[in-house]
Amino acid sequence: MVHDHHHASLRLRDLTENAKKDAIRNAGRVSDLLVDVVNGGVQEAFINEKRIELEIRALAATISRFMKQTDQWLTATHAINTAIKEIGDFENWMKTMEFDCKSINAAIHNIHQR
Repeated sequence: MVHDHHHASLRLRDLTENAKKDAIRNAGRVSDLLVDVVNGGVQEAFINEKRIELEIRALAATISRFMKQTDQWLTATHAINTAIKEIGDFENWMKTMEFDCKSINAAIHNIHQR
């Protein structure tokens, strides 16, 4: 009976030890899986951050290009407006000259007829 109890106790201790080793092994696997999941998320976030930074640089370059183009358009528009104003000024000057010439012509015509 003591001998059976001793064998049962040894067998129970072996089973407990094996269960403990399995539990430690499984806990290690769970820990490794959790680390992989967390690292995967960190890696994905890092990759996304790099993509966003590249997009920001591309957008900044595009904005700079559009700003230069807009400045060129504003310069061209200003030049066109100035030219149109000058044409208007020239047209006014021509009308004034035409009126003055008609006045001088009428005066000469009146003097000639007297």
